[in-house]
This record gives sequence, structure tokens and C-alpha cells, in this order.
Amino acid sequence: MASTKFTRTQTAGDRTKFTFSAWVKRGAGAAKGDFEAGNIVASSNGSSKYAYWGFQSDKLRWLDYDGGNSSNIITTRIFRDPNAWYHLILAVDSTIGSGATDQNERVKVYVNGVRETAFDTLSPMGHNAVTPFNDNGLTYIIGVNQDQNGSYFDGSMANIEYVDGLALTPAYFGSTDSNTGIWTAKATSSISDYGTNGFKLKMDTASPGADTSGKGNTFTPAGSPTLLQGSPSNNWATINTLNQIYQGSASNGNTTVTGTTADNYSNSVISSMAFDKGKWYWETKYAVVNSNTNACVGATAIDAPYQYNTNPTATNGGYISPRFDGELIYNSSGTSSYFPAITSAGTIIMQALDMDNKKYWIGINGSWYGTTGNTNGNPATGANPSVTFTEEGFWVPTYRILASKFECNFGEGFFGTTAAGTNADDNGQGLFAYDVPAGYYAMNTKNLEAYG
Repeated sequence: MASTKFTRTQTAGDRTKFTFSAWVKRGAGAAKGDFEAGNIVASSNGSSKYAYWGFQSDKLRWLDYDGGNSSNIITTRIFRDPNAWYHLILAVDSTIGSGATDQNERVKVYVNGVRETAFDTLSPMGHNAVTPFNDNGLTYIIGVNQDQNGSYFDGSMANIEYVDGLALTPAYFGSTDSNTGIWTAKATSSISDYGTNGFKLKMDTASPGADTSGKGNTFTPAGSPTLLQGSPSNNWATINTLNQIYQGSASNGNTTVTGTTADNYSNSVISSMAFDKGKWYWETKYAVVNSNTNACVGATAIDAPYQYNTNPTATNGGYISPRFDGELIYNSSGTSSYFPAITSAGTIIMQALDMDNKKYWIGINGSWYGTTGNTNGNPATGANPSVTFTEEGFWVPTYRILASKFECNFGEGFFGTTAAGTNADDNGQGLFAYDVPAGYYAMNTKNLEAYG
């Protein structure tokens, strides 16, 4: 997450050969000067020696400078999907021969098991050139660029591995699932020795900087690492920044959205997962209050012509909008004072969507609203829904932000960077502030496969 990094001081290792492997899920990726919020790993002495590997302008870049030696490689392909995990490998071996064709073999880039071969910029490493990686006394940095000037990676990382002294292929880290054709992380490592500065950070424990390679090369975290539930094997819903954020911004791995305009219809977003069956639960914290109570949470039928950037009319069926002044709108019809006006920062809004029976409930701070002004809703039994809808197709969680700020928890366990709670669904998935109604599930790929 933003403002978080991991550092350790390197000892002398092999400066001509290494492999860096990591699974990453991009966040907002807003440009920040030369380097964006896509910095994955770097090594630097703070001035004359530095190397960087990460995203720049949605492309992957390797930049290396060590005195008279330098290389700069930028992919042609862009990587804009903030909803999926990427497996990225950088394999370096500058000892590969001195011929004209050999120079392009010294730095290899792999994405999801496939080598990248097209580059906008290709300034190869020199024969036997050395890099700042593994240089004695230099700082090794994960999550921020080489001068640590505040340009942090925004998103999630998992299974970070570094092998000192070997340039390895993807087969050491992953494989293609024979049933789905999807590239997946390897369950058991086949790497016998990670080398002097090598490490393996699973990033899934109370000590995310702990090295599990056996080398003891533990990193020191700075900031507040957020240990999310998501992983390459179980992807969770976030806000889909590819859909629309007209006047706003996203942060915290696309789980926090902040608006900058009071315009009713030009500042709205949807989640990255939609559903046409099953029962689903999610929560939202109203983090910054907007004086315009037309701000909304809700759900939208994505197959319907209605879009959140247009003024809804009676012909645009397929949306549920609990407005923060307490009015509940289904399509063009509204019911005033359906629930108490939401005017306080810190209010937690619960939502339950039953796609099997076409029912929807809204809840506030633990109470479900089933009829006007009454806390008699019960998603678990199906009683007293806030709305019974008729539209078929896929529905998706939706937010009209206006000039407010929402912190969304689809089950990964945080409102922004604050732990949400300990309540899981019936499948043992998710961490929520309030009890998940029986039969409802958090929004991730494992639950989607089982119930969606």
C-alpha cells in the first residue's frame, strides 16, 4: 500500500547475475514525475549507484546505473489492469557472450510465464557489467523508487523472491494450470539455494518482511503494511478504475475512492466483480462527509442502459441507489426517509445482494432496514428486503462519490488502512466489521467459483 516500504542493507554478492520474482496487483498508478506509483524494487546508495524495476507509464521498466555501466529497458506492452494479479520476473546475467545477439539475452523480462520480446527502449547491459544489486552496503528497497522520495507502489504484493547468483526461468516460480490455462504460483519451491542476498517474502504473516528462504535476509518495514486477504490464488474485488472515475481518485490498492466535485452524475465508480447469481455482502465506511447528501452506494445492472454518469430516467431500469439523505431509489422511484440520513464520518454501510431471489438490503452500523424507517430487514431469512428488483443479468456494487470519500471493504479486511473487524462469511472468507448474514459471501474468486 502507499507510504509503505521494506528495506535491508546488502552484503557483497554476485553483481552480474540475479533473478527477481514477484506477484503484484496494481493500484491507482497515478503518475508521479519520472516514476509512478508502480515502483516494485530498487537498489541504491542514494546518489551515484541505483537500479530500479517497476511500472512507468503502465509499462515495465528496468533502469540500471553503476558508474560507467548503465542499461535502460522499457516494454512496448502496457499493463493497465488493476483488477488482476501479474507475475513479474526480471532475470539478469551480464556474463552472457559478447556477440551482437548476446546483448539482448542479458536481461530477460517475463510476465505470467511468457517472455517479453518487444521493447520501446532497449539499451542492453554491457558484457560482464555489474549492477547495484548485491553491492556491499547499498540499500535494497521494496515498494518505493531508488531515492525513496515518496513515490510509493500502490497496490498489493505477494510471494516476493530474489535469487542471488542465478538467472532463472519462470518454471522455478509458477506453472500453467492444466484445467484453466491460467498461470499460477508454484506451491513448493524448487530453488535449493537463494544465494548470499537471496530471500523469499510471502507477505502473508504478522511479519511481512520476514525471509522464509533460510538465508535470514529479513527486511525492515516502514509505514503501515496492510496484510490483506487477497493473494494470486484468490483475487478479491476492488474498485474498477478502468470503468470510470471522472473527477476523483483511488488509493489503498483501489479500495478507497475520493471525489472532488459535487456533480451528481460525473463522479461514480463500480467494483471489479459482478454477479448474476449467488448472495453477496460488502461494507463501506463513509470516511469524509460531503455536504451534498445525493452521494450514494448501491448496485447496478451492468447490462441495463443506465450508466452512473447519466441522469437516470424511467426508461433506464436496473439500479438501486440508497441516497445519503435517507431516500432509497429503485430505478426512477424513490422512497424518502427510508433510513436515517447518513451525515457522520465513520458511518459503516452494509449491503446484501441476493441475486437468486432478486432482493437487496441496506444496513447502517449493524442494523438492516427492511421497510421505511424500520430496522426489520433480514437478509439471512430473506424477510423485508429494502428492494425487490426484476432485472436479469449481472449486477455490480456501485458508488456515486461526489465530493466525499468512501473506504470500501469487499472482504479483504480494511477500511483504508484501518482493520475492519473479524467477521467472516460461511465459507470462512473475509474480515468484516459486522456479522455476515448466513448464506452470503465475500467477493473473491474462490467464492465466485463456488457460489457465483
